[in-house]
Amino acid sequence: MSAENRIKRLVRLLDLLQSGHAYNSVQLAELCGISRRTVFRDIRILQDSGVQVLFHEDRQGYTLPGSFFLPPMDLKLNETLSLLLLCQGLGDQQQGIPFQTAAREASFKLLSNLPRHLRDYVGEISSAITLKLDSRAEFKDAEPHFERILQAIVDRRQIRIQYDSFSDGEEISTVCSPYRVLFSRRSWYLIGRSTLHRETRTFHVGRIRNSQTLDSRYEIPQRFSLERYLGNAWHLIREPKEKHTVEVLFQPLVARNVAEVTWHKTQQTTWNDDGTLNFKVQVEGLGEIIWWILGYGNQAEVIKPKKLRRQIAEHLQGLLERYQSELKHV
Repeated sequence: MSAENRIKRLVRLLDLLQSGHAYNSVQLAELCGISRRTVFRDIRILQDSGVQVLFHEDRQGYTLPGSFFLPPMDLKLNETLSLLLLCQGLGDQQQGIPFQTAAREASFKLLSNLPRHLRDYVGEISSAITLKLDSRAEFKDAEPHFERILQAIVDRRQIRIQYDSFSDGEEISTVCSPYRVLFSRRSWYLIGRSTLHRETRTFHVGRIRNSQTLDSRYEIPQRFSLERYLGNAWHLIREPKEKHTVEVLFQPLVARNVAEVTWHKTQQTTWNDDGTLNFKVQVEGLGEIIWWILGYGNQAEVIKPKKLRRQIAEHLQGLLERYQSELKHV
């Protein structure tokens, strides 16, 4: 397991222990998706790091003290600078990741605890570097729903949501068993089983109009994983019955731009002698990748499958018809 995954696991464990609910080792193992043996090892790691993990005999569970704060850490200068940049950028209220303003507050605390000469030095460097994220979706009034979803996952309680559904074409009401929350590209998404649809679905948090925590409980299937759920979707919408090998030929003007980015976990790229690039991926569903290809205009040509070539041609024909009158006057 990578260091990043271990850190995420420990943070998840800390969140559970700070929730006020006393969890036993079996519950912690289930909620963190690990073995009981790993739970005991992680608790020991936290205790050795100065975290006061308490076991309550009367409640038969582990918790943290209510006024718990992480102990001070000896951070190197480059570590401090990296944390400041990430926290300030991702926690920016206007341009960062929604609902993560606490990260920006943490960066100010981190900066204020530095010695004066280091504070000025680090502050000057950090002000010279900017993190610019993609334009994000509107999440007005959505933070209470986001917090309710996170708490529902911790407590394993279902939530009822009123949802402005694009796919259903109307506002719907469904009881959801939340499995995961995912921030991808521009938006937060809730992934969980919907009683209305009788399957696991993806919900855009910004389109939740109302939410309510229920008393009913649920279990996350042991075989569920985000990677398995998304499969080979280009982004988020997986169509298991639509498995395609997509091959696109990119012209030299955009070829390097395409080749420099890992767009999909299955992608393969091959350079041609004339400077063009063959780009190949395995995807489940064409609905999302078509818009990415169209974004490159006449610099991209779909080689296969034929179905996607026809869809691209239909979009281009519609676009041509829309602008036909202007072309007559050129």
